[in-house]
Amino acid sequence: MFIVAPQQISDFAEHPVGGIIFFGDDIQDPEQITNLIEDKQKQSSIPLFMATDEEGGRVARIANNKSFDVQKYKSMQAVGNTGDPDNAREAGEVIGSYMKALGFNLDFAPIADVNTNPQNIVIGDRAFGSDPELVAVMVSAAIKGFRSSGIISCIKHFPGHGDTSEDTHTGGVSIDKTWDEMLICELIPFIAAIEADTDMIMMSHITPVKIDESALPASLSREIVTNRLRNELGYNGVIITDSMIMGAIADDFSPEEAAVMAVNAGVDIILMPQDLTAAFEALITAVESNVIPVSRIDESVIRILNLKDKYCIM
Repeated sequence: MFIVAPQQISDFAEHPVGGIIFFGDDIQDPEQITNLIEDKQKQSSIPLFMATDEEGGRVARIANNKSFDVQKYKSMQAVGNTGDPDNAREAGEVIGSYMKALGFNLDFAPIADVNTNPQNIVIGDRAFGSDPELVAVMVSAAIKGFRSSGIISCIKHFPGHGDTSEDTHTGGVSIDKTWDEMLICELIPFIAAIEADTDMIMMSHITPVKIDESALPASLSREIVTNRLRNELGYNGVIITDSMIMGAIADDFSPEEAAVMAVNAGVDIILMPQDLTAAFEALITAVESNVIPVSRIDESVIRILNLKDKYCIM
């Protein structure tokens, strides 16, 4: 139920997390990261997701490290500007291949956001473009590329972070659009990716105030996760939150509250809880007191294990 940074976990027996996410400071050179991944895998009784953000462009933990001799991409916007989905498929395959060689099995990419707001300080050229139909084609092609290289892809940031001007890393961010308005723009790439059988979807922490009356961040909202993504759009794969240490969550919710709310909303994996022990124990208490039904946990465990088995991680 958790993917954490290496520094967040020391005892896999006490806190049996499902995976590790590596950031730039964790990745020094090919030999170091390969050995680190192997060491972490050996510490866990169940094989782990080994993840990073390798989007291509300015967010690329491996390619932007001078110690790695791998292909670099200017941006995914530049790939989108070619108008050729084969270029997006090739980017996914190339990135996935060098990740796989180092021991990774999960990439938090590609970006499925549509970059429609010129004031956006988060997405920008990380997106394939500002045309939702173009982004949809490119994202679907990139997913195929990652899959062909044996890497699990995770599209982000549902239901769409493109039409915002603030950063959920530093605090709450609201979006004023209705669901119907998002269906004709932001949601088009996500729907296409679901049809392309995306392996995983990352929830954003944006607050869609005109869709969920509770005014909760999407990652904690049952209306968004279960009613809209699961039930209306028909997505049955793995759903993960964005990092829970981001300001949009950490400023307003305790680690315990955030973990329980996310799981009750329908999320399968919590990414980087603010306090792993607190979040872990809160989930156990919630299940024991039936605040979270055991069946809700079972659903997520089955999805996670099936995904690991599909990519021969088990």
